[in-house]
Amino acid sequence: MSGESTPRRRTGGRSALVLASIRKAVEELVAEQGSDAVTVPMVAERAGVNHSSIYRRWGDARTMINDLATYRLDPDRPLPDTGDLAGDLTAWAQELITHYRSPVNAALLRGGAAAAGENESDCLRDRRSEAAAFAARPGAGFSGNDVVNRVLAPVIYRVIFLPWTLPDLDVRSLVDDLCRSRT
Repeated sequence: MSGESTPRRRTGGRSALVLASIRKAVEELVAEQGSDAVTVPMVAERAGVNHSSIYRRWGDARTMINDLATYRLDPDRPLPDTGDLAGDLTAWAQELITHYRSPVNAALLRGGAAAAGENESDCLRDRRSEAAAFAARPGAGFSGNDVVNRVLAPVIYRVIFLPWTLPDLDVRSLVDDLCRSRT
């Protein structure tokens, strides 16, 4: 018998399959009951995992929802970059609108914002980073905060408070106003 042993691979825990089942369970439950009603035991039962796996990774339902809301709009996806800054900002804002037209995505955004409390939600932090990336492009002449206030905020406001008006939002005019305000 050899003194060396092969490490055993964990079959549960944080595997991609378990995470996918948890994400799916959260999305379904948020769609069915709203983010405020979702609990860790409900997610664990729906996902077919032990609740301790969820508590170990996230600690509570609010933190889990915040994290999964961010996952839905991948912060590592490439931003539009065609060389036309106004066109790229418009495409970015339209991507957000398309994403948040889905009731589940909008509910996850609201749940993530509620879970963050007085802190910045993961999702907002990621969108701020994207806004700063646009502002850092040559010739931008505006700040990341300008992008957040003039383009992102009107979109998010409608997602949270007036979702039925999202299709009517003219993001090109928001971007045009931002570009006209260049310093």
